Amino acid sequence: MEPPKDLVDVNFTSVMEFVLLGFSDFPNLQMFLFVMFLFIYVVTLMGNGIIILITRTDQTLQTPMYFFLSNFSFLEICYVSVTLPRMLINLWTQKRHISLSACATQMSCVLMFGNIECLLLTVMAYDRYMAICNPLQYPLVMNYKVCVQLVSACWITGVPVEIGQTCQIFSLPFCRSNQINHYFCDIPPILKLACGDIFLNEMMVFTVAVLFVMIPFLLILGSYIKITSTILKLPLATGRAKAFSTCSSHVMVVTLFFGSGIITYLRPKSKNSSRTDKFFSLFYTIVTPMFNPLIYTLRNKDVLMALRKLLP
Repeated sequence: MEPPKDLVDVNFTSVMEFVLLGFSDFPNLQMFLFVMFLFIYVVTLMGNGIIILITRTDQTLQTPMYFFLSNFSFLEICYVSVTLPRMLINLWTQKRHISLSACATQMSCVLMFGNIECLLLTVMAYDRYMAICNPLQYPLVMNYKVCVQLVSACWITGVPVEIGQTCQIFSLPFCRSNQINHYFCDIPPILKLACGDIFLNEMMVFTVAVLFVMIPFLLILGSYIKITSTILKLPLATGRAKAFSTCSSHVMVVTLFFGSGIITYLRPKSKNSSRTDKFFSLFYTIVTPMFNPLIYTLRNKDVLMALRKLLP
């Protein structure tokens, strides 16, 4: 069976749009996938929206930990809204075209929000480190002004780097194909379509991944080594259990997000890695934002009490 004319290889001078293949290799599951991803999107918006609402309105949650959590939930809403609406439109209409400018914008936003999430998770780990390892200094060090500055620094740092990287990638000529074997415009499938030498681009991708993924992950790991050591020295078992409980939700989110991100961007690439990239991308772009509210509410008594106050 021959592919449609608009999906065949084209000369780079005529490539004005790409085709997001997404999950087109499952033609009989298109409606099922649409319903499933629509459900995920609604749950993600509602769950993270509720967290933002209760952390801003409940007086018992006016602490640095919940300030960072509300910002993290807002970031998750932004993150999932970059990919899922386009995927839903493609599944519903079966029209998978995306212009170069729209593709570049989507890639820039996905990378930007991803980098900000890495930095914000690191800040949240630092907050837990200060609360558990330096409890006497915690109120002075983690005051409201410092919290706002830390969140602002995450956003300011993440934006310009990814705008520059996206401009660098989309300055390449594309002459192999206009088919992107992915459900959103991500770096690995885009670089596969580029002509010429992409070594500099690949090194840039690796460098940014190390700076925004690997280093934050190592900082978080170092923080939790110190936190674990401090908790184990606590004399009471109840104190140890409470301290571990306040950290466990963050650890679960970090494991999901960083694990899939590191596998996607830092593992050696092969010719048949597209399906693997798609699978792991689902975790850090869709699964983590959806489970974030559940992870933080089901294991947190303060949040559960605030929810009971909110819901009659």
